[in-house]
Amino acid sequence: MRISNTQAEQAVSIIRDALGSDAAVWLFGSRTDDSKRGGDVDLYAETSLNGVLLDETVRAKIALNDLFGRSVDLVVNNHRKSRPI
Repeated sequence: MRISNTQAEQAVSIIRDALGSDAAVWLFGSRTDDSKRGGDVDLYAETSLNGVLLDETVRAKIALNDLFGRSVDLVVNNHRKSRPI
């Protein structure tokens, strides 16, 4: 995993502050491969919060961009739709 434990903990905190304390977070994409270099940070979050608003997601994304100093793709699933992503 090409992010530090501190960054991982802070990212989870940022996402849970924005999307609810029950939010589960996963890192995916190129950052999971230690042999790769560079690239953005891809995070997937699931929450049971029914009313996740775009504003909260955008604020979390901006805070995550600042945390990592690079672009972050944040995919949020709040289970309001019956279809998978």
